[in-house]
Amino acid sequence: METVELTLGGRTYKVACEPHERAQLLACASYVDQKMEAIRANGRVLGADRIAVMAALQIAQELMSAKSADGLPLAELKRRLREMANQVDALLAPQEPLFP
Repeated sequence: METVELTLGGRTYKVACEPHERAQLLACASYVDQKMEAIRANGRVLGADRIAVMAALQIAQELMSAKSADGLPLAELKRRLREMANQVDALLAPQEPLFP
């Protein structure tokens, strides 16, 4: 584990992460910080806590409405992939011989 310093909404946080997760964590922190700055710039929400909550809600809404490249909701895509994996597992399962 390593410690990474992140700045969100003007505040600095120290977060532990695995070295291979560092780049993604920094990218996520940058995205959250951008959301928080956009909300702050709008001027209708005051207070760091409220800004953070509004940013979290916006990001959650983006995630919930995320779609794959072909327009399928990600939940449907995951369901279809699980179904296909189950079918492949069934096909690859050891078969009983037809003639004992």
